[in-house]
Amino acid sequence: MNDETRKVPRRIAQAVLGSLRGGVVPRIGLPYIAVGRKNEIEALLHDVDVIGEGGASFRFIVGRYGSGKSFLIQTIRNYVMDRGFIVADADLSPERRLHGTQGQGLATYRELIGNLSTKTKPEGGALSLVLDRWISSVQTEAARETGRAPGDPELTRAVDQKICAVTQAVSELVHGFEFARLLSLYYHAYIDGDDETKAKVIRWFRGEYTLKREAKSELGVNIIITDSDWYEYLKLFAAFFRYAGYAGMMIMIDELVNIFKIPNLITRQYNYEKMLTMYNDTLQGKAKYLGIIMGATPQAIEDKRRGVYSYEALRSRLAEGKFSRPGARDLLAPVIRLEALTAEEMLVLCEKLARMHRDYRGYDRTLSPAELGSFIKIEYGRIGADQNITPREVIRDFIELLDLLCQNPKLTLDELLRSGEFTYAESGAVSDKGEGNYAEFTL
Repeated sequence: MNDETRKVPRRIAQAVLGSLRGGVVPRIGLPYIAVGRKNEIEALLHDVDVIGEGGASFRFIVGRYGSGKSFLIQTIRNYVMDRGFIVADADLSPERRLHGTQGQGLATYRELIGNLSTKTKPEGGALSLVLDRWISSVQTEAARETGRAPGDPELTRAVDQKICAVTQAVSELVHGFEFARLLSLYYHAYIDGDDETKAKVIRWFRGEYTLKREAKSELGVNIIITDSDWYEYLKLFAAFFRYAGYAGMMIMIDELVNIFKIPNLITRQYNYEKMLTMYNDTLQGKAKYLGIIMGATPQAIEDKRRGVYSYEALRSRLAEGKFSRPGARDLLAPVIRLEALTAEEMLVLCEKLARMHRDYRGYDRTLSPAELGSFIKIEYGRIGADQNITPREVIRDFIELLDLLCQNPKLTLDELLRSGEFTYAESGAVSDKGEGNYAEFTL
């Protein structure tokens, strides 16, 4: 039984419908409503294979507000967690940037580490779980190899050797020595049952130490994570997670438009310089087992005065080639530009949502293909819909209709569609992508 035919659990249905009604992307239940984007998902999953083999990738997903950009990012998030990846995601804001002089870059790092997620802990906050799981797995492996029981000095030595091998491998990277020292410190605190020291190490990894002397006093390390070097620690984490038994690390940063909105030219340029460093690292092999996906609007990327393209080193690397065009985009390029979902794809999505809504609310009424087709025809028939309509708008309208029909059983869909905003556009402006198939939507 696939996702399309089986009943959606009430908890998931509530989260999905509530999120979509509010105009945000749900973090769970996406397979139940996934429509379209097959080619984009396949292209991004190709990157996942490369990352799992020790490579790295960097992609921009570009689309207008409500076009499905964040939905695609969350879909990939769920895919890679199922494949054994650790995922960290964050939305940029005025307080969270790639670079800042007042802690904005470090704030992004803290958000990413705070949202660290795995398949068994998808809601975030997985760092301590990952560290404990790593130590436990090393102990289990050492016990199997030596045949010794816990408490045996020989087993302890074997575990120490395995931990040392991992920390030595990590220590070869930039800032790796201190990172490895803290891993070792966490391991010994775990063995000794020293929860206080474990908490201090976790605090350091989260970037919560603000003074070097405090870190030196409590942990014996001379450095702290700062605005200027937080990305280096993400590379360290990616390498460590691989040694800890995960396939790799995927970082997802959305709302890049908040860099575009920075009023100060120099500050914007510093942020784009940090972005260039991350981009170059992944493509030049300086990062391993690491994938980076950034979400942005077309203006945030292409505006040559304030967008990413205002930084020439990035524009020359990311600008679309001469041969790509709408309908024939190069999905292997660094920038994936989302095409609008067709009317047919939106019809399928509405069918899924109608089924989910009916099962969740517990009513018997079912919308016919003709009724669903009428709704789609109106949405795509409005003036300017071929250029401006987005999945977010259509979904919010449709869930509103479903709620009204559920609460008012005597109302018909046709009555609602012919009232207020739900009116046919007199101009008959219809998207070229869906016009030829409306006949099959209506009876």
